[in-house]
Amino acid sequence: MTSPDSAAPRPIDGQQPSGETLHGRLRPATIAVAGGRPAPERDAPVGPSIVLSSTYRGAGEPVPGERMYGRASNPTWDDFESVLGQLEGSPLPSLAFASGVASISAVLSLVPLGGRVVVPVHVYMGTMTLVREAEQEGRIRVDAVEVTDTDAVLAAAEGADLVLLESPTNPMLEVADLPEILAGTRRLGVLSCVDSTFTTPLLQRPLAWGADLVVHSATKYLAGHSDVVLGAATAVDPELRQRLHAHRSRHGAIPGPFETWLALRGIRTLSLRVERAGASAAEIARRLLEQPGVRAVRYPGLTEDPGHERAAQQLQGGFGAIVGLEVDGDAAAADRVVEALRLWVPATSLGGVESLVERRRRHPEEPRTVPESLVRLSVGIEDVEDLWEDLERALAAVGEPAAR
Repeated sequence: MTSPDSAAPRPIDGQQPSGETLHGRLRPATIAVAGGRPAPERDAPVGPSIVLSSTYRGAGEPVPGERMYGRASNPTWDDFESVLGQLEGSPLPSLAFASGVASISAVLSLVPLGGRVVVPVHVYMGTMTLVREAEQEGRIRVDAVEVTDTDAVLAAAEGADLVLLESPTNPMLEVADLPEILAGTRRLGVLSCVDSTFTTPLLQRPLAWGADLVVHSATKYLAGHSDVVLGAATAVDPELRQRLHAHRSRHGAIPGPFETWLALRGIRTLSLRVERAGASAAEIARRLLEQPGVRAVRYPGLTEDPGHERAAQQLQGGFGAIVGLEVDGDAAAADRVVEALRLWVPATSLGGVESLVERRRRHPEEPRTVPESLVRLSVGIEDVEDLWEDLERALAAVGEPAAR
């Protein structure tokens, strides 16, 4: 099985990651820091600038590649897109979007009228809302499958127009056999897309396994500071990228230059944040297994987790920083745990430096198959002992006394 890191690291300069550069070929953690910088000239700024312009000078017949107007291009986007494309292992820059949902909407625009889309039963609720809305309007047909059942996914993929995957899934943390599924979709000639928001390209690079597209809510780990709303999509085929670019321009799903600059600044510390948060998540998940008041723990890094074997084969450098905790009790008991926390922040996002917590079924759009008492933990970069003490105290406050 090919791992995401088996592909050669991409160079960092310019908009064509496949070429050799002054820096040579670097590993992902270095690309995150060194990519998207200004030309290495004397007195040049170390960091990229923010270009705030709605239009660009030009006269006469348009020249191919000319910027012309701010809805189609911005130099600040270029810096972010170049770095993310290299991190994903693509020969092409990524495309930045106004939000993660905007990037998924662009991918769905590739499906012909009446086409069929395969999605996991458990998937980000914004994604499921989009596909179900399009289904109700008669634009597409939708097949929801158990993503852990590889045979079922590939059977549904036959004759489909798009297979849209998550692994691990949100919020159930199920792990798909991505290499096998993506090899199958390629054999079938079916367009495939993987949402890698949970893993980032540092842990998993689906393009190396044959995915046509990878999308991110860059709001989460890529930007990493809970101060940006941004999305991204990466393709390996120039024509596919051009279609997504055209959709972004025509539908106005463009990011602001300042938000894109902030996301690039966030990427600079991505490897440190992913490493720290992942290590803390693994420790918290391990302790939760023995904690009174806990019915179940979901985390692919646990050997007890049903997705552990696949995750160990597919994820490189860690298992992510999202933990699913089922409180022993009903929704009210889970809500009491959340309300008793003091350091963990009750909020609906994830991937920031701060640790966030949320009972997912508080959202009406969440599937009924998600347990009422499931609490999603997004582990941040605080001291793990402080996080654990707060969590242990909250669980003890609504259940049996916590063991010390």
